[in-house]
Amino acid sequence: MASVSTKEEIEKASRKTIEALYGTSIQDFKIRELFALPEKGKRDSWDVQTTFLLNNLKYTVDLVIMEKDGQVTNARLIDTMKPL
Repeated sequence: MASVSTKEEIEKASRKTIEALYGTSIQDFKIRELFALPEKGKRDSWDVQTTFLLNNLKYTVDLVIMEKDGQVTNARLIDTMKPL
C-alpha cells in the first residue's frame, strides 16, 4: 500500500476502510477529527475519527492508519445514533 500523508490520502484510505467494514451504501462520509500519533515526536500514524450515515443511523468510527503504508491497525465504533 502507498504512504498516507496528505488529507486527501487520509480521506481516501479512511473511506476505503469504512466501505470494507460497513459496505458501499454509506452516505455523507466525513472526517470529523484528525490527529497525528504520537502527539509529540516523529509522526508514524494518524488517528482519524469519521462519521457517516447508514440505514438512517449516524455512525462515528475511529481509525488508526499507519502513515508509511496506509495499513489500518485499529478500527473502533464510537457511537451510533439517530440523526436529529
